[in-house]
Amino acid sequence: MKSSYELAMERMGGDENPLTDEQKQKISEIESKYKAKIAERKIFLEKSVQDALAKSDLNEAEEARSILAQEVAKLEAKAEAEKEKVHDL
Repeated sequence: MKSSYELAMERMGGDENPLTDEQKQKISEIESKYKAKIAERKIFLEKSVQDALAKSDLNEAEEARSILAQEVAKLEAKAEAEKEKVHDL
């Protein structure tokens, strides 16, 4: 199974330096690690959204949703940066 990085490289015109098995393993580990971190943050912040909605505090709920979106984007960017470093090895 190809990583999202490998699929993106194929769409962009190929990859001159194919990944080694070790690089593929490291990228897979990075993806797993960040999927878990993202899931953890989603669980926590979705609970905050639900609590705010239960109190009818729409501003607090929207703020929690905004924080969630920012944190997910930040974690995804970190994951991509780590995968890029592995690819450049």
